[in-house]
Amino acid sequence: MKLERAAGWQQLREGFRWQLPARYNIAQECCGRWAGERSRFALYYEDEAGREEAWTFWDIQQEANRLANVLAAMGVMAGDRVAILLPQRPETAIAHMACYQMGAVAVPLSHLFGAEAVEYRLAHSEARVAVVDAGTLETLAAVRERLPQLRHVIGVGGARESWVREWERLLPLASTRYAAADTAADTAADDPALIIYTSGTTGDPKGALMAQRTLLGNLPGFVCSHDFYPQPGDMFWSPADWAWTGGLFDALLPAWNFGQPILAYRGRFDAEKAFWLMEKYGIRNTFLFPTALKMMMKACPTPRAKHDIGLRSLMSGGEAVGEAVFEWARAELGVTINEIFGQTEINYVVGGCGSVYAPKPGAMGRPYPGHEVALLDDDGNPVAAGEVGEVCVKRSCGGEADPVFLLEYWQNPQATRAKYFGTGEQAWGRTGDLAKQDADGYLWYQGRADDVFKSAGYRIGPGEIENCLLKHPAVANAAVIGAPDATRGTFVKAFVVLQPDRRPSAELEADLQAHVRQSLAPWQTPKAIEFIDALPMTTTGKVQRRVLRQREEKGSQP
Repeated sequence: MKLERAAGWQQLREGFRWQLPARYNIAQECCGRWAGERSRFALYYEDEAGREEAWTFWDIQQEANRLANVLAAMGVMAGDRVAILLPQRPETAIAHMACYQMGAVAVPLSHLFGAEAVEYRLAHSEARVAVVDAGTLETLAAVRERLPQLRHVIGVGGARESWVREWERLLPLASTRYAAADTAADTAADDPALIIYTSGTTGDPKGALMAQRTLLGNLPGFVCSHDFYPQPGDMFWSPADWAWTGGLFDALLPAWNFGQPILAYRGRFDAEKAFWLMEKYGIRNTFLFPTALKMMMKACPTPRAKHDIGLRSLMSGGEAVGEAVFEWARAELGVTINEIFGQTEINYVVGGCGSVYAPKPGAMGRPYPGHEVALLDDDGNPVAAGEVGEVCVKRSCGGEADPVFLLEYWQNPQATRAKYFGTGEQAWGRTGDLAKQDADGYLWYQGRADDVFKSAGYRIGPGEIENCLLKHPAVANAAVIGAPDATRGTFVKAFVVLQPDRRPSAELEADLQAHVRQSLAPWQTPKAIEFIDALPMTTTGKVQRRVLRQREEKGSQP
């Protein structure tokens, strides 16, 4: 895959063609091929206590070989699942490389999960081995006896129990040459590589089984959203958890695919700390969720007055950034935010590329090279211009298979079938997200298909109303749902988090309603506004409107 700069969006897309190899391995592409340059740095690491480390690709490869030998000695074979319950730290990346190169299936799990969430995913994936640190060991210990298929647990960084094998004792005993050298990193492009569990915004989490070639499908979007990454001097950092698509396919793996270094920071996200890390490590490229950007804007409105920051590219996704944050980043960080859209199963398919086409604040962007995107109705037919439709991605683009798609939902053939309109290469993958497309080809998010509701005969999506509320100076965050009502059926209700200096009042509620009514349609105006301290969020920073709906449904029962 090669992506060249172009004069415009259309030229950028037309000049791209997929050239997919039959054999492909993430570990070889992201580490093995760079390891021969022993001085080529891959990872800089720091934790909250100030401990610092620097790792070359050669270092990472040596440890990945050791771990692959350890896993093989434990009986792990190609296709077996290995759970990785670790935050950002060197061992996390090493574990991924070890799994990919031996054909095992990595199951990354967030270190923030509680015991119930961990138990569900470990049982569902039938993981044979789990890699944990001291923090996640405590969580695993609560459910360990209910996981008979979990045969081995490897502890990192002082994680000790009688049933835990210590990383620091095991790896030094293993060879730095991978024992299965004849087959190492020799996987088919369609071989499974990892299972990433969906965030559960619309129901029970599903395990998206991703192929080795999935990384290739993410690269055009990554290159474009970082204005033709890599450039000389680029240095990447994102607080996105490496247990999720956002941390793996939007940060760690694509950076390493290009042989570029990345910063790993193990610690809670802190806005002031984020600026400090950017200055200390000379960060030039970053992926920050809108929630993180809002926190940073509030904590330090004029960051370059205090910090020497030299960002070249900034990507954001998960929720709409909003005009206020967009303009702040341009004025105070000196960078244009490229918003992107994707999901675990079909990632990085739409977004911005400020160096080629002008961004529109709040827009999802345009389809990236290599992906054919359309808005379809419930029957799989294209919607009229300006109408709301489901964002769908064709299984092929330019006559070649698009490698970005998941293989299947793990142990869930029904959900796999429901993911598509049609079959074969002409099928369309359904994202479950709704959007409108303007005359320039930009998509505008309208909410999840599950979040759309009817009120007064109108089909209403929350996205447009939420974006409108966020433009009000008193609003820090907002979520909109269709709330049940015995008389009216369903009405528009908004949950609003206020700025720290504002207080709830009937006058403010009326002002917010007038603000929406003036900008949108009468039927989009919230009939009720509830001021709330914080919105329910997933660990990836997405609003869980489902939780708000369930609360309202429970409250409406007699």
